[in-house]
Amino acid sequence: MAGVTDVVFRTLCKEFGADVMLSEFVSAEGILRRSRRTAAFTDFTEGQRPLGIQLFGADGPHMAEAARRVIDWRRPDFIDLNFGCPVNKVVAKNGGSSLLKDLSALSSVARAVVGGIGDRVPVSAKIRIGWDTRSINALDVCRLLEDCGIQFLTIHGRTRSQGYSGEADWETIDACARAVSIPVIGNGDIASGADVARRKRETAVAGVMIGRAAMARPWIFRDIKHALAIGAEAPQPPLAERWDIILRHCRMAVESGRYRNESVTMTAMRARLAAYCRGFPGARHLRPLITRVDSVAEVEAIAAQSLCLAENEAAARDT
Repeated sequence: MAGVTDVVFRTLCKEFGADVMLSEFVSAEGILRRSRRTAAFTDFTEGQRPLGIQLFGADGPHMAEAARRVIDWRRPDFIDLNFGCPVNKVVAKNGGSSLLKDLSALSSVARAVVGGIGDRVPVSAKIRIGWDTRSINALDVCRLLEDCGIQFLTIHGRTRSQGYSGEADWETIDACARAVSIPVIGNGDIASGADVARRKRETAVAGVMIGRAAMARPWIFRDIKHALAIGAEAPQPPLAERWDIILRHCRMAVESGRYRNESVTMTAMRARLAAYCRGFPGARHLRPLITRVDSVAEVEAIAAQSLCLAENEAAARDT
């Protein structure tokens, strides 16, 4: 979710009912080098609490010092250790899910951070179920992290080698939740209220984490709460409301000043726009337009075109 769950996106998710959120993952070494770009990843607003800052790295003392600095700067509600990221550039530096292959190093990082800041804020961790299908070791990792003083865990139900392909293994997540006394949060293939209800009903998880599904539908949190309360899925927002959300996101991103100017901001937003518009009427026609946007005004024009196309299609069906 790096490049996705920034302070602007989290503002939208919180408004739609997200309970607890995490920052984009942050390099411990970048924090220690006082990188301005890295520090920006730790930004959040008071309205987004409870919120955790998510760190990755492979050096225990460095991770502990980075966590101390983040607490001094931002005062997050908890620190989360990322032992699950599958991205090559993170794994190549022995971060993220690479530590699932080296439990001694993983334990060293967890113990150092808990020992360094555990008296100030809770420390959590996120893992995958293993490096590959031949080395699924989530049960051992969960027990080890509990022994290290980690206070709750999130488990993504795929191996590192799977990336985001195939189905998440919720049987392993459930086994882990039953094997430890700390709360376990399940993650993977959660896209609806029915998915949440099923996992709550069939597993011992304390909660679920929403990831990729929110990229295209930040209102998913509202929909899930509606479904759990009513017992039926919420109707999808009308196209006009979706475009209102998209345009608000664009305007907030520009106003945030995270990037140098509107053009750079909107270039960074292109992937986000593509995710939002997946499944829209005329999406094939919209896609090449989205990949070239440089301003909010261009997105406004695309929105008007999209709504007009949808109206024409609806009129044609009615005749």
